[in-house]
Amino acid sequence: MALFESIHNPEALKKLPADQLPALAQEIREFLVDSCSQTGGHLGPSLGVVELTIALHRVFDSPKDPVLFDTGHQAYAHKLLTGRHDFSLLKSEGGLSGYPSRSESEHDFIENSHASTALSYADGMAKANEVQGRADRTVVAVIGDGALTGGMAWEALNNIAERKDRRLVIVVNDNGRSYSPTRGGLADHLASLRMAPGYEQALDLAKSTLNRTPVVGPPIYEALHGLKKGIKDAIQPQMMFEDLGLKYLGPIDGHDEQGLEKALRRARDFGGPVIVHCITQKGKGYAPAENHDEDQFHAPGPFDVATGLAKPGTKAVKWTSVFADTMVEIGAEREDVVAITAAMLHPTGLHKFADAYPDRIFDVGIAEQHAATAATGMAMNGLHPVVAVYATFLNRCFDQVLMDAALHRQGVTFCLDRAGVTGNDGASHNGMWDMSILQVVPGLRLAAPRDAERLRILLNEAVAVDDAPTVVRYPKGAVAEQVDAVGKVGSMDLLRRAADDGHTKDLLIVGVGTMAQVACEVADRMAAQGIGVTVVDPLWVKPLDGALVDEAAGHSVVAVIEDNGRTGAVGDAVARLLRDHDVDVPVRTFGIAQEFLDHAKRDDILREQGLTPQELSRKLTETVSRHTESRRSAEELAGENA
Repeated sequence: MALFESIHNPEALKKLPADQLPALAQEIREFLVDSCSQTGGHLGPSLGVVELTIALHRVFDSPKDPVLFDTGHQAYAHKLLTGRHDFSLLKSEGGLSGYPSRSESEHDFIENSHASTALSYADGMAKANEVQGRADRTVVAVIGDGALTGGMAWEALNNIAERKDRRLVIVVNDNGRSYSPTRGGLADHLASLRMAPGYEQALDLAKSTLNRTPVVGPPIYEALHGLKKGIKDAIQPQMMFEDLGLKYLGPIDGHDEQGLEKALRRARDFGGPVIVHCITQKGKGYAPAENHDEDQFHAPGPFDVATGLAKPGTKAVKWTSVFADTMVEIGAEREDVVAITAAMLHPTGLHKFADAYPDRIFDVGIAEQHAATAATGMAMNGLHPVVAVYATFLNRCFDQVLMDAALHRQGVTFCLDRAGVTGNDGASHNGMWDMSILQVVPGLRLAAPRDAERLRILLNEAVAVDDAPTVVRYPKGAVAEQVDAVGKVGSMDLLRRAADDGHTKDLLIVGVGTMAQVACEVADRMAAQGIGVTVVDPLWVKPLDGALVDEAAGHSVVAVIEDNGRTGAVGDAVARLLRDHDVDVPVRTFGIAQEFLDHAKRDDILREQGLTPQELSRKLTETVSRHTESRRSAEELAGENA
């Protein structure tokens, strides 16, 4: 039996002799490589923190001492050492989450995989310990160097430094990368710490040497120790942290388990806030990951262990690729178009734009708020910025979209990758909020393309707007099959038309984004039953085209199908538009339930939410039938009273 299989909690780990720990680390790496080769997952980050995770659980007493991971990408070794050994369904329905999960283990405290948050959680927990008199507990936050580029982390540090006696240990997992290499002044500062001679090592050497020198040795050492601040400033540039009032230890080899234990014990026993700066290598121990330039196997799909090459799969064109190619084309035509990424150059597809126009790409780090307002400043000064983020991360800069870009009526385009249900990354990554929160932003225009051709068209239309922010949202994965329009209703695409042969126009379906294809399948099923169905794709879902009012008035029922939370989204906007124009037609809205969804495949989640052609056809057939019977009864009653 493998060593790690005998470890079901940190107490068992602490009983393991120190000379067996290198073998344990090797076993964990081999297990993670083998498991992720079959399921995919956040392999590179987890390989980089194996020794660090072992040391953390040997020094601290989880769950009494909570260990918080920011962002959770690096938590796989933590899962193994807390008894979760079955990775066969990792990130799949019924299996382990790809992030820490409170429902999985008492050792998991935060499962929000949005970066730069752990220090705020830790500050709150440390304050709670203080208020409740729990002086024997230490809160530990493990934060990557990339997450330190987020402003929220520095807001937390400012508060953590307020008190010198709260037991809080901050472990900086410094591998020089978030997804890709970390950018900015902080990254440069951490790099200078990594490359500088170690103060702690120098002081230890002086102590051991001088204390062996009779008579004069100890007094000289004490004098040097008294000059500690000056020595530190001269030997390594760590003043930034200590000037905040935070004790700093490091840099420390993040793959020296015994050295890590020593440093973490010193930090634990210090009794106040301490930063332990660990230098790690993302992808450590697996050559294909170590040598992978793009992201060192940050989150690969299934791959061949021997080569590291992705296993054969579908060659379908991805939404991100369509966006990436279109941006390059736009960049060739518009020299004023620039692009902004929040530490996700490759995941959002902007690497192609960066290759073509290296002077027009800006990586601001994990700082979506700054990205939105900096983009507004660029627009004010003659550029048209395109900010590409995952839809879930737009939530983080809503105030900046509202009060900076929109209030000042600036032409900034936000492109939201992975909009709607994303699936296996779980609740924090589903992009199911954007079409709700953006409805309240005055002047903002929001587009939802149904296929690759519409993405190209709508992105070009978006960057042509210079007096308001624009948003283009599209999902994860392969692009939907192209659905051509059969006509126009105002600016909307007409995809299906109820036959004009004397039959009643029973149902108007508004298909939003990729749900337009589902709407067409619903229409075809219902038409086969003699129900007259019209389908329109609004393309721009904010503002809605006024032509929708007259079209709705000519039908008995209106339905809206969207890949977004139902509350306050396009369905509600359609209903409000019709009410405002006194169109008394019943409106059914179909979208995602307003709840946090467990991780599962996108198709499985859509099925569970009832967003399949079969389920929608059944519900809408019943709706039309009820309304038709009610209308006939009303007509018969009116005839009797005539």
